[in-house]
Amino acid sequence: MEIKLINIGFGNIVSANRIIAIVSPESAPIKRIISEARDRGMLVDATYGRRTRAVIITDSDHVILSAVQPETVAHRLVGKEVPASVTEDPND
Repeated sequence: MEIKLINIGFGNIVSANRIIAIVSPESAPIKRIISEARDRGMLVDATYGRRTRAVIITDSDHVILSAVQPETVAHRLVGKEVPASVTEDPND
């Protein structure tokens, strides 16, 4: 099995083989998942203080917060290249 890593912003990298879902953080159920993961100690905040734009859920029940758009993470997952200027907003 080949290990594939994807950049989720600001030099943070996640194993693509472990990702179950990439979702937007806007809905109440996702906010509840984030809160429960924080309580269990399974939350990884990779936003560097920026606004959370994507929530990555892994098969190990870890919840990872990312400052890049869910579409961008998905494109990186399937191998399409997305320019860095589109993915990381330095003014955020």
